[in-house]
Amino acid sequence: MPELSKTQIFSMEWLKASGISILISVIIALVLYFLMRHLVPPLIRKVVSQRMKGEPKAEVEKRAHTLSSVLVNIGTVIIVIIVIFTILPEFGVNIAAALAGLGIVGLAVSFGAQSLIRDIIAGIFVLLEDQYRVGDVVNVAGIGGLVEETGLRRTVLRDFDGTVHSISNGEIKTASNLTKKYARVNLNVSVGYGENLDHVFEVINRVCQEMAEDPKWKNDFITTPKVLRVDKLGDSGIEIKILGDVKPMRQWDVMGGLRLRIKKTFDKEGIEIPWPHTKIYFGNSPPDMRRNQPSSKN
Repeated sequence: MPELSKTQIFSMEWLKASGISILISVIIALVLYFLMRHLVPPLIRKVVSQRMKGEPKAEVEKRAHTLSSVLVNIGTVIIVIIVIFTILPEFGVNIAAALAGLGIVGLAVSFGAQSLIRDIIAGIFVLLEDQYRVGDVVNVAGIGGLVEETGLRRTVLRDFDGTVHSISNGEIKTASNLTKKYARVNLNVSVGYGENLDHVFEVINRVCQEMAEDPKWKNDFITTPKVLRVDKLGDSGIEIKILGDVKPMRQWDVMGGLRLRIKKTFDKEGIEIPWPHTKIYFGNSPPDMRRNQPSSKN
C-alpha cells in the first residue's frame, strides 16, 4: 500500500481528535436547543398561569407565548456563541486573544450602536411591565395593528390592511393596548330632535339586553351595554352614548351587531335616525320666501 503523506496523516489525526470534539459540541448544542424548544414554553406557561391566576385563559396564553418566544431566541443565541467559542480552539484560534479583540470591538460598536442599546433596554421594559403581548391589538409609534412578534429589539405589527410594520422598541414612547384583559363597546347613536328620549332609551337598552342574552353573542359580553347619557346635541340630531364591557378582540364584532339590531328596531318603532341635508335653490326664491321678503315698491 502507498505511504500516506504528512498532510494526510495530520488530517486524519486532526479528525480523530478535534473532529470528534467538534462533532460532540455540535450534537450537545442541538440537544440543548431541542430541549429548550420543548421544555421552556410549558415551564413558562406554568409559571405565568400561577402568577396570572384568575385571568382569562387567552390572556395567560398570550403572555406565556410572548415570554417563551423571547427566552427561546435569547437561549438560541447563547448556545450558538458557546459552540463557536468551543470549536474555535480546535482550529488553532487563541480564545483569550479573540475575547480581548471582541472586547475592543464591542466597546467601539457600543458608541456607534447607541440606538440598538436603547431598543434593547426599551424591549426589556416592554416585557417586564407586560405592556402588550403577541396577539394584542395596539397603537405604538403612531401605528395600529395586531402584535405578531415582540422581542428585545423590535415589535412587529400587522395593520388592518395586512401591512406588516417593524418598529424599533426605542421609538415607542406611548403604547396603547386595545385588548388587554377586556375591551369596551363605546358607541354613539343619533336620533331626531322630535323623538321621545325616554322611549328611545328604553328601546336601546332592550336591544342591548336581547343581544346579551342571545346564545350567539352572550359569551362575548362581560357587562351588558346600556345607555350612559345624552352625549351631544348635534347639528342634525341628538347623540346617545352606549357603553359596555366585552371580551378582548370582540368589541368590533359586537358593535357591528349592535348597530344592525338598533337600526332594525328603530325602523319598527318609527324612531328617526337623522342625517345631514341641505336645501339648495337655483334662480328665483321659493314662493314662501318671496312672500316673506319686504316689497321694493314705495
